[in-house]
Amino acid sequence: MAAEQLTKARQLRSNATPAERKLWQALRASQLNGHKFSRQIAVGPYIADLVCRKQRLVIELDGSQHGGAADLARQHYIEAHGYRVLRFWNWQAVDHTEMVVAIIAEALAPEAPTEAPTPDPSRKREGRP
Repeated sequence: MAAEQLTKARQLRSNATPAERKLWQALRASQLNGHKFSRQIAVGPYIADLVCRKQRLVIELDGSQHGGAADLARQHYIEAHGYRVLRFWNWQAVDHTEMVVAIIAEALAPEAPTEAPTPDPSRKREGRP
């Protein structure tokens, strides 16, 4: 990480928004099913709000100034580098923290099998040959 980015990330951690602080309290110290999150992590030229590196998941919290072309370009860049991105409005993280955490947990859950299990041929149903 470039020295400039490291300095900026430290400043952002020190000056976290109320939404970032509240969601961080819910996710820090591997509280969410053992998943480790970090705050203000560089992904290329961008600094993501929260990142679960192992699962390659970025959480972005947006205020009213967000949602434009710059945010779209940022998201495309992050996704192009192998991360999934979940975006929430600041008010959602503050007022509906449990819902936001539940959505994040769902995104981190292992995927259900896509195929039906193959029946065991040694176990025949009663009344059938």
